[in-house]
Amino acid sequence: VIGKEQGLSEEEIFSYQFQADTAHQALKDLKETGEIGFMDLPEKVEEARAITEKAGELRHGVEACLVLGIGGSSLGGRALRDAIKTPLYNELPGEKRDGLPRLYFAENIDPETFAQLLGVLNPARTLVVVISKSGGTAETMSQFLITMDWLKGNLGNSYSNHIVAITDPAKGALREIAVKEGFETFSIPPNVGGRFSVLTPVGLFPAAMIGIDIVALLKGAAAMAKRCASPELKENPAYLNAVIHYLYDVKKKKPLSVLMPYADSLLSLADWYRQLYAESLGKRVNQKGEEVFSGPTPIRALGATDQHSQLQLYMEGPFDKIVTFIRVEACRKDVTIPYPLSYETPLDYLQNHTLGQLIGFEQFATAHALRHNQRPTVVLSIDKIDEFSLGQLLYFYELQVAFQGQLYGINPFNQPGVELGKKLTYGLMGRKGYEQYVKDLEK
Repeated sequence: VIGKEQGLSEEEIFSYQFQADTAHQALKDLKETGEIGFMDLPEKVEEARAITEKAGELRHGVEACLVLGIGGSSLGGRALRDAIKTPLYNELPGEKRDGLPRLYFAENIDPETFAQLLGVLNPARTLVVVISKSGGTAETMSQFLITMDWLKGNLGNSYSNHIVAITDPAKGALREIAVKEGFETFSIPPNVGGRFSVLTPVGLFPAAMIGIDIVALLKGAAAMAKRCASPELKENPAYLNAVIHYLYDVKKKKPLSVLMPYADSLLSLADWYRQLYAESLGKRVNQKGEEVFSGPTPIRALGATDQHSQLQLYMEGPFDKIVTFIRVEACRKDVTIPYPLSYETPLDYLQNHTLGQLIGFEQFATAHALRHNQRPTVVLSIDKIDEFSLGQLLYFYELQVAFQGQLYGINPFNQPGVELGKKLTYGLMGRKGYEQYVKDLEK
């Protein structure tokens, strides 16, 4: 449809079957040796049931659950909340939340926002969930120390009943503090990186606190894992999408990957995807130690909103993007458009249609218009937004990105590029052992 210059033929895509076989075996080896653990998570159903039970115990008397975490420690949980409970969940009155607590994510360390958030919470009715795999994340642990002081000042010795720590099972400052103070704890598997941790207690416990069926979430992920078990590109949708995006980047010079869900509830999923894609695939060196500076740039957009802000660029700007639409076939709630006027206007065509029909038609029309302008698109369609379909989407993208990393020949499970900034910050904050970094800044 979009032509040979801008598009890919089936022959070009499926000619990568040999590379796909090699990448599939590499992931299989990493899984079997225990180097990566995210592929095992869909089978942890009994652990999910235990988390659900513990969340039920801990939510008694709790009006708000406050999650302290950044990056992979928060993006997945927020995506779960917004997708299943909708972005306006915290605004609902208690009876419309089935008496379940509100769920807040304090991700950034902007002091104005954080102070304001603590100001609206009742410490006696708040459960704080602090999440850091390393146990030493500067942003999260700063918030934690502030929050611990806030709880102690208001609740005295009983404050420890209001904190849950999710961290490494054996090491790190957070684990040490949790043991000494007697906090409830959950462990993050050492072989699961932060951006792949949404199906661990990192994402599952906050979700369970607000009544999300995390067992159904894992069952959806398991169904996608089964669907993606074959190395054959014609049978494995995650691998196929990885090859398509890889080829558009390296062969067609389209390094910008836009994810555009047509549902407000999935916008936070696009935020989660950005971290997964960027941290996994943006690498200076490959597995051989050669400088490659790889990595497509992920962009988050929202349909239909961004038809009125970004679409002009996508339609007529540089030929450097591939746009993925997530289409939801059935809304959980729909609204009919009335026509309360007694006279004809150019708006009468809207009468008796629904907003669900309108947003669906807009997605279809936008995808067609992009293809008409020789812009490549991918459409992912889900029947409805629920725990099962969300589990499928999450695992689909995790597997796609892990596989895509093998195609690039890089390690998609590390993030060495963020370390220097951390060390410079430690030096500026006066942390022992990092004085040299301050001296380097002064040169």
